[in-house]
Amino acid sequence: MRLLDADIQRASALVVDPNPTSRSILAAMLRDCGVGNITQTSKVPDARRLLEAKRFDIVLCEYHFEGDPMTGQDLMADLRLAQLLPLSTVVVMISGESVYGKVAEAAEAALDAYIIKPHTEQALLDRLVQARQRKRALKEIIDKVEQNKLIEAAELCQVRFDTRGAAWLQAARIGAELWLKVGKPHASQAMFEAILRSGALPWARLGIARSQYEAGAVLQSRRTLESLLGEQPGYADAYDVMGRVLLDQNEPEQAVDSLRRACTITPGCVARLVKFGLLAFYYGEPSEAADALQRAARLGLNSRTYDLQGLVLLAALQFDRSDTRGLTHSLESMSKAREQQRQSARLRRFETVISVFKAQVERRVPDAVLQTRAMLNELQEPDFEFEAACNLVMMIARMYRSEVRLDDVDHFLSILARRFAVSHTTTELLVRATLGQSMFEQIVRNEYARICTQAEEAVSHTVSGQPREAVLELLAAAEQSLNAKLIDLALHTLDRHNKSIKDALALQQRARALHERYRSYGTQVHLTKSDDPRTLTAAAKPTPQA
Repeated sequence: MRLLDADIQRASALVVDPNPTSRSILAAMLRDCGVGNITQTSKVPDARRLLEAKRFDIVLCEYHFEGDPMTGQDLMADLRLAQLLPLSTVVVMISGESVYGKVAEAAEAALDAYIIKPHTEQALLDRLVQARQRKRALKEIIDKVEQNKLIEAAELCQVRFDTRGAAWLQAARIGAELWLKVGKPHASQAMFEAILRSGALPWARLGIARSQYEAGAVLQSRRTLESLLGEQPGYADAYDVMGRVLLDQNEPEQAVDSLRRACTITPGCVARLVKFGLLAFYYGEPSEAADALQRAARLGLNSRTYDLQGLVLLAALQFDRSDTRGLTHSLESMSKAREQQRQSARLRRFETVISVFKAQVERRVPDAVLQTRAMLNELQEPDFEFEAACNLVMMIARMYRSEVRLDDVDHFLSILARRFAVSHTTTELLVRATLGQSMFEQIVRNEYARICTQAEEAVSHTVSGQPREAVLELLAAAEQSLNAKLIDLALHTLDRHNKSIKDALALQQRARALHERYRSYGTQVHLTKSDDPRTLTAAAKPTPQA
């Protein structure tokens, strides 16, 4: 036995390979180099469950699984998007696929190594040694990330990068991602650009595009993405980001097509299927949305990588088809998921929406109305997010199409739109959710126009040299509407004119209290990983104007 390193006997490894001979050979290689605990599996779903339930130090995964719609790359992409792959884990993809595009695609997923078969034992061991050395060099940074001390971790990465210390390139990639996550896109972009100068790395170019987008340079981000995709047309992650940019630029059909391309590249990636299903639900064809959402549910319904918002939208499409059996299954699945998270207001509301659909197809109209009213009464709760707002609107619109009427619904929809119409993107999503009900659509557009007018009036005060009056108006309107556009604009105005506002500190505390309780932009399905992993689109975020 030749030990890989001093700590290898305490390491645990997972070998994922459908071929029993290959699996046994890989396990034997690991055993010969001292790995103390080895788990083997032949199927992607079993590997997913194992990786979701337990931390492994090493993962060796085959790329191709005959007869399975998922590849090893789809599995790793899902786990990465759901942030279920610890930074400390060494991930090695093994495949007979020697086409450059596939190799590049795997490399972009932040794998530690990609090995083409046939390979020698020494080649695998060399890759493992190098990868584990890098992990040890990054341990201090990884520990900070796992402790959720993200700014401290980003600062350590910055120092490591600036000084060209051990594993500086890997530290830079982690740091650039962290700067994005903590809301410092300019710091992220500077790091990605410096990385790019050290080599033509596609992931660094994508990072620049994401940083540009987060900093508000949407057109610049689009140009970067177009150039990148022109050279790397098989880069699924870039299509994810492009979809987000296109949605922000009011090109929803093109955004749908971008996500469609990403799903074509990784057809077994559950997270991407849900994203695509969501966009197709609002902006595409119902049949295409249903196909993507059903496929995602088949592949990953019981996985932590599956976002249960996909099940809500699937239930809406089942309601449209009067699919009682499908709705029953969807409600049972949601109820089962809720059993494990009884305190989750989000899942409770998901269950309510599906339950309302099921009550209607079963002609239990009073039950449907009662549950809908309970949800309407939560409109001003801090944890009632934009996702819940869209679900509520699309549920009420379907009730009206079925001739089920609620008293004062226009009053409730005004409250909802006043809070969540923070941008053109959120407004259009809410409008799409109305299913063309002209009264509902007009309410949403009128409230957005009112919010924009309030913002413009505040800006005019600032321009005329009265920033304090602008802030006071914005805060009063924000406290009444809970609208994130107005909250952000108040904070932005305070930041820019702090010295000329005598009670700026007190006003900042007032604005930040609103921000902490009510700032909510996206639904719970992300289009990219650069923002919080549980948001639909930062394209929905308001852009400061003063």
